[in-house]
Amino acid sequence: MPLPDFKKTTQDKAAIPPWAKYLKDNEFISYSVTYKGKQYYGLFDEYAYPCKETGDIKYYVYDPVKHGASPRKKYPALMFFHGASNALMGIDCIMCCGAEQFASPDYQEKMGGAYVIVPAANESRAEDGRIDGAWSDFSIPYSISVMGIWNRLANEYKDNIGSKIILGASSGGAFTWKLLEEYPDYFDGAMPIAAGYTPSRESLKSIGKTKTKILIAHGRYDEMAEFDKCIKPFLEDFKAMRNTELFLPKWVYNGDGGVASVFYGFEMGQHCMINWVQSNLMFDDGRAADKDLLPQGATGWINKISHGKIY
Repeated sequence: MPLPDFKKTTQDKAAIPPWAKYLKDNEFISYSVTYKGKQYYGLFDEYAYPCKETGDIKYYVYDPVKHGASPRKKYPALMFFHGASNALMGIDCIMCCGAEQFASPDYQEKMGGAYVIVPAANESRAEDGRIDGAWSDFSIPYSISVMGIWNRLANEYKDNIGSKIILGASSGGAFTWKLLEEYPDYFDGAMPIAAGYTPSRESLKSIGKTKTKILIAHGRYDEMAEFDKCIKPFLEDFKAMRNTELFLPKWVYNGDGGVASVFYGFEMGQHCMINWVQSNLMFDDGRAADKDLLPQGATGWINKISHGKIY
């Protein structure tokens, strides 16, 4: 679908979402995240990976050792894949893909240190507003360049990279699934978030037998990757996957406890599960998004994969 240029468009915070009629009396709409963005960009270094199949791929890296972590330890490497059009926002894609706060001192402490990597797809905007070159365009062999980046990182930081974890939202969520299909057992963890693509049942069966720990995160009122199309028909398949957990909340929230709304000419707040992930799947008052599944939020999930414990 055509997408607006978010850098030139203002969010309408007076718009009433179509799903507002389902809110209970004690629920309210929240139009903004509570974390402060655009403050940790300077902690990331920019690189380019040359690839003849896809064109050079720009990527950003937060290196925990460079920023004070022990050079004698191993750290999880988190690679985030952004949604459609986010690459066109330049360095802002670090925030938009959900990665920025994971480079913050707070999240780094919670994880005991972690590499944070953000590749940018080679996107362009067509005259009608549609985005060409998104991660979800499977005609482009992005997996070749992305795995090339992983191999480069594994060589460059061979003494310090431990678990390999991928997290992707929307278009990036679709690509996360694609990588799990094409590279079984390579990744230690994966979080497909609000993905508009679901592998075939046969592929899900194969993915379910790998070592990769998977957390599927998807809101039930998602406006763009509809729950009834992307998740509901596959629920039994997901439950049969021995390595997979489901975070399928009725509402996607912001940290202040309000139901998330984002309106730029169309409503997409419930599609923005990545904002909640960047809030560490925790509320500002300390409550967990899911106290049973994710008692210490996204960083706790990462710690279980990387260290076998929650810090």
